[in-house]
Amino acid sequence: MDSGSPDDLDQRLLHALQLDGRAPFSRIARTLGVSEHTAARRYRRLRGLGLRIVGRPSPVRLGHTRWLLRLRCAPTAAGPLAASLARRPDTSWVTLAASGTEVYCAIDARTADERNALLLTALPRTPNLMSVSAHCMLQIFKGASSTWHATRFRTAAPATASPDSDFPLRLDVTDQALFAELARDGRATLPVLSKAAARSPSSIQRHLDRLRHHGALNLFVDFEPQLLGHHMSTQLWLTVAPAHLRSVGETVAAHPDIAFAAAVTGSANLVANGIFRTPADLYTYIDQDLGALPGIHSIDTVPTLHEVKRLAVPFSPVHARGRT
Repeated sequence: MDSGSPDDLDQRLLHALQLDGRAPFSRIARTLGVSEHTAARRYRRLRGLGLRIVGRPSPVRLGHTRWLLRLRCAPTAAGPLAASLARRPDTSWVTLAASGTEVYCAIDARTADERNALLLTALPRTPNLMSVSAHCMLQIFKGASSTWHATRFRTAAPATASPDSDFPLRLDVTDQALFAELARDGRATLPVLSKAAARSPSSIQRHLDRLRHHGALNLFVDFEPQLLGHHMSTQLWLTVAPAHLRSVGETVAAHPDIAFAAAVTGSANLVANGIFRTPADLYTYIDQDLGALPGIHSIDTVPTLHEVKRLAVPFSPVHARGRT
């Protein structure tokens, strides 16, 4: 198939990539029961539709702290603020809420000084910013290794770091060069990575093996959910009784339409990102799935208007002057 919407084989290919974003086409082909040529051709076709494999360092393994920001501002300021945040290297995703006055942003703070520079200095100076709500991510139930969620397949749990690993893991110059290149293409070949880092292919392979062994390299499979029939993206803010927080978080994360779920600080102590096919599916999820769980006191649903940035590269950035 050379045109049209992704079919079952495409979705199985996406699933294989989600299990290992750098798996060779020969292995993927054996898994799918097709020729290596067919697997590579389908991959190229999906790339043309927007598929990206992105390699990013694991914030937890590097000793970083993850924060979720909920920003309220004037309608005219939301787009420029989102674009400014998307340009920052420490943000992994930035979205505009359907209200047109809220921006959601996930950041990975390496130090308290970096966190404070944004929260206490840069953001307060932003024109027409009315409020900032910062939530520290305490436990990520789903979303640490991939944001792609739209098929009904179950995925294997991401590999955990070796128990004898140094913590936090220190990156050298070669590691940093590799991450810069993998942020552009997580399936970049050894010759490409070797040229980018000015090291031999064998040295690059050793660095990759080390990063993956210690759980420091996350490979994300990013594909437009609407191409797979999912058109209702929503942030869910849940207030859950502490005794039920873990069980609710794990149950929410297990649902195939939930892309991200984490326990956070604040009165709404569990946040999730769900992408459903229709508003009716969202209603069914709230009514039948969340409604059946004990310990949930309240649910705040906030539809997503536009994803300005996903993972590493801004998506359709809003052009604006200035920087945050």
